[in-house]
Amino acid sequence: MHKIILLLLIFFSFAAFAQTNSSLAQRRAAHLRHGINLSEWFAQVYDPKGYTKEHFENWTSASDIALIKSIGFDHVRLSVNPAPMIRHNRADEIPPEYLGYLDSAVKMILDHGLAVIIDMHPESDFKAKLVEHDDFVEQFSDFWRAIARHYSSYDPEMVFFEVLNEPEFRDRYRWAGVQAKLANAIREGAPQHTVIAAGGNYSDVADLLSMTPLPDSNVIYNFHFYDPHTFTHQGATWGINYWHFESKLAYPSSMENTPKVAAAEPDALNRLYVLRYGLDHWDANRMAVEIGQATEWAKHWNVPLTCNEFGVYRKDSDPQDRARWLHDVRTTLEHDGIGWSMWDYSGSFGVVNGPNGNHTPDTGTVDALGVKR
Repeated sequence: MHKIILLLLIFFSFAAFAQTNSSLAQRRAAHLRHGINLSEWFAQVYDPKGYTKEHFENWTSASDIALIKSIGFDHVRLSVNPAPMIRHNRADEIPPEYLGYLDSAVKMILDHGLAVIIDMHPESDFKAKLVEHDDFVEQFSDFWRAIARHYSSYDPEMVFFEVLNEPEFRDRYRWAGVQAKLANAIREGAPQHTVIAAGGNYSDVADLLSMTPLPDSNVIYNFHFYDPHTFTHQGATWGINYWHFESKLAYPSSMENTPKVAAAEPDALNRLYVLRYGLDHWDANRMAVEIGQATEWAKHWNVPLTCNEFGVYRKDSDPQDRARWLHDVRTTLEHDGIGWSMWDYSGSFGVVNGPNGNHTPDTGTVDALGVKR
């Protein structure tokens, strides 16, 4: 009898602790309402010189961070490629010089009153090793534990750790195990900080719906939203080949200009994909239905949720159509109480115009995001 009472006390104590941590993650999610991604600084560096001291010190300046703050953003998602920092079989021994550059960036962001998500954002070849090799997962766990421990003294209300950007795991069950191991390593390194987790493959709504939350209540879940890619990635030269033939495809979708855009596709099957976009009724209502499924998932599991990537490639999209898409996604997220971080600050999906050192806000994009105050 006493043993049963003891077990019940343990159970209810654990339940109360879990509820407390869940409330903590929910509260901290309030720091991640309106954000922007800082790309091409510590990740996606395609300069032949690579990740250099000159690049780290000059790509993003204090004036950029001040501009981000003045536009009305409350946090940044800092993409970090772990590959240059990982030493084979000594992943926990992070090069101090490289870590110093990262420290300076994080401090500069925090000094401007912005929260920061440290987002592990490697290239596909790195993620392929995680898919295929258990030993590499172990090394990445060592690396994450060391990074988390290094930043464990930073304010947990303002610094967040994102396990892995767009994991590219087709096997969702393997990803569940890998993410649990990585998240546990973060928790060992930084017991008080909030982890950000996501579904496998490309972290879209479907990937989120197919996952089960981690056995850690101090976690915020995230998804990315670029649907439909036929519109958001028109003109892009990566990903699916037919995108680069598209230009000035309209949003909301209709058959008004879609046949003209489809006619530029030399492949018959790709023409069909573009025509289907015109028939698929992509508008604010469609956004509400799609994103609403993520919202229902979070309610079901009683966990906080963010969308930390969404955007439209600027090169070949009409600015007004792009702004309408951004507005519809942003207002849908806010209606559902979901914080967001747009992709990205100064890159090809950006919120600013002009060269490095002379950035100015893109008025149409800022208005669509509703952040300027």
